[in-house]
Amino acid sequence: MTSTAARARVLLSSPDVGVREEEMVVAAVRSGWIAPLGPMVDEFEKQIAERCGRAHAVALSSGTAALHLGLLELGARAGTAVIVPTLTFAATANAVVYTGATPVFVDCDASTGNLDPALLEQALAELATDGVPVAAVVPVDLLGRSADYSALLPICERFGVPVLADAAESLGSFHHGAPAGSFGRIAALSFNGNKVMTTSGGGMLLTDDAHTAQRVRHLSTQARQPAVHYEHTEIGYNYRLSNVLAALGLAQAERLDGMIGRRREMREMYARLANDQPGVEVFQRHGDAADNCWLTAFVVEPQVTGWTTDDLRAALDAAGIESRPLWKPMHQQPVFRGGHRAFLSGAADELFVRGLTLPSGSALDADDRSHVENAVRSFFAERGR
Repeated sequence: MTSTAARARVLLSSPDVGVREEEMVVAAVRSGWIAPLGPMVDEFEKQIAERCGRAHAVALSSGTAALHLGLLELGARAGTAVIVPTLTFAATANAVVYTGATPVFVDCDASTGNLDPALLEQALAELATDGVPVAAVVPVDLLGRSADYSALLPICERFGVPVLADAAESLGSFHHGAPAGSFGRIAALSFNGNKVMTTSGGGMLLTDDAHTAQRVRHLSTQARQPAVHYEHTEIGYNYRLSNVLAALGLAQAERLDGMIGRRREMREMYARLANDQPGVEVFQRHGDAADNCWLTAFVVEPQVTGWTTDDLRAALDAAGIESRPLWKPMHQQPVFRGGHRAFLSGAADELFVRGLTLPSGSALDADDRSHVENAVRSFFAERGR
């Protein structure tokens, strides 16, 4: 066994790349298609669209870019509101601000961390009564668990508000048999370095509407008009994915199911450890057969365990293992605190305090997995005494 002092730090979700990725990137370089766009971008879009059950996919520089352009196409602008979960990464809310719209935060379901349908309905009703135009609702598939679209979509339809699904964390997951990314008028994926598959940096906008896809392609390439010279009639963005990064994505797509399988193995290992620990449960465990297990987390009840997630995090850190609290809710973030409307139940606040995400990546080797398991088991045993 490698000593703790000599081993590299075990990370939450490091990129999982190998020989196939190298082969594809070399092929892209040798083809001469180095700048943004190219045949591998076209093929990457085709494959991801098919996997997600969509008619159109547009490869972009990030998931945030997909959120930004999707919101613009749905009419987000100054004077409008966009509903986002308070339990999410900042990119979801930041993209709203980019458009000039105002984010409105809605709390989560305590068992899944995803947008609470009842609170969403309350928020839409109150905003409608107050005459606040809502450009979109942006559910987030938290940690790879698809939001409850069966409940959310009918609510949004009743209020005439479109849905932009933030599926940044959920590629490969399903909801009632339909793939993540297939829900909403638009969906956004992320291929950031820590996601279930990566293009280093990158994202994808998915839609069934040809006009929306065409508009996003136009805006993401600086909104250049088809003229001999550079002609621009509106503001555009430099948001397209490069052919070299698409090559990386194609290799990752070939391996995606296997990578999800290894994340599932980590989830099962944590579940075995939690089974014998009163006051500890695996977050989102119930009904997780359709999840990609992007990140696994413990939720801890300190009154039962006698210890907190901070105690476990400190012990793992001392063993060279990264762990991290669940997302700090947006309504608690200094940049958004005060002045932003929020519909809260306290569920996100509780999960932030009691939740801890754990190493879950598919790149973890047998030695890494054993080290993490032993560290958690040792902590449980010590605190149990």
